[in-house]
Amino acid sequence: MIIADMHRDIAYDAIDCDRDYRLSTAESRRLEAGISHPRRKGLAATGLPDALASRIGLVGATLFVEPTDFKPWGGMVATEHSTSSYSSPQEAHDAAYRQLEYYIQLAASNPNVRIVENKGDLNAVLASWEEGADPAKRLHGMVLLMEGADPVIEPSQFGTWWERGVRVLGTSWSKTRYAGGTQSPGPLTDLGRQLLKEMATYNAVLDLSHMAEEACMESLETYPGPIIASHANPRWICNTDRHLTDAAIKLMGKRDAVMGLVLLNVFWKTDYKAGDAIPISRIVDAIDHICQLTGSNRNVGIGTDWYAGMGSDEYPDGLDTVADLWKIADEMRKRHYSEADIDGFTSGNMLRKLREGLPE
Repeated sequence: MIIADMHRDIAYDAIDCDRDYRLSTAESRRLEAGISHPRRKGLAATGLPDALASRIGLVGATLFVEPTDFKPWGGMVATEHSTSSYSSPQEAHDAAYRQLEYYIQLAASNPNVRIVENKGDLNAVLASWEEGADPAKRLHGMVLLMEGADPVIEPSQFGTWWERGVRVLGTSWSKTRYAGGTQSPGPLTDLGRQLLKEMATYNAVLDLSHMAEEACMESLETYPGPIIASHANPRWICNTDRHLTDAAIKLMGKRDAVMGLVLLNVFWKTDYKAGDAIPISRIVDAIDHICQLTGSNRNVGIGTDWYAGMGSDEYPDGLDTVADLWKIADEMRKRHYSEADIDGFTSGNMLRKLREGLPE
């Protein structure tokens, strides 16, 4: 059993927050002690050595860029513009491409990192975690995921990003040229509808995270390919437009889509205030809710969204590093979830959607 964490801003963490993914969590914490950084909050919780030791076999490695005019929400604060900020499609493209190059270089320089572009890559990653496989040769698979589609200069350019290895795309973060997003209500735009048609020709995985409700429902009703929400919670847990309504979750169930729960405290309580404790049992409450809405355990997984902008002091109780993600499985056992159900949550459900979307 492995964990597939389908949303991690690893390149953003490295380029904009000066945090080296090659280091262990303990080493990052040692180096960062007493040093302030405008885009780095709290203690490091991730690192490649910890991922390999903790059976984090797969991550959704994001290309995340932020518009210069975004209005802070969800506990964020305005800071100086970053390397990954943009005010035009070309700037968005260039910033995302720098992050793409980071992943390519990381994989080229580390034999334990594999960018997952096809089913063969995925099978190789999974084989490295099988019983009896050499632990020193375990692979940490990275599925490239674009969060917010503005780096795609025009819909027809999606094919270029596909050739570069991007396999999952979400139209929105805040509002983009392609769709409404968090705190920016609206449907898919005409450009967005063209983009989804272009994505469908590649059978790419569509990510609903951050989509405004109108855009989300339209996408669920019209996109023919595989669908996930890489990092989103039920609005029943946290009643803001950052999350998915019961109606959307039910429709995700009908589409056999999967949502990865985002593990940041601010997204687990509607009236959250800094310092509020979020018990780990709350995560299983959300799993229960999704299963009840969809009538199945097939529609929920993990998308931590753990990055330097939100340190481990802002994670649910008991979750300090990636090694602690297995505590959620322990909590599920207390509620009599089967091992098959737990395997679906930790990785199986997301792996199913990736297999649907990855080329041979």
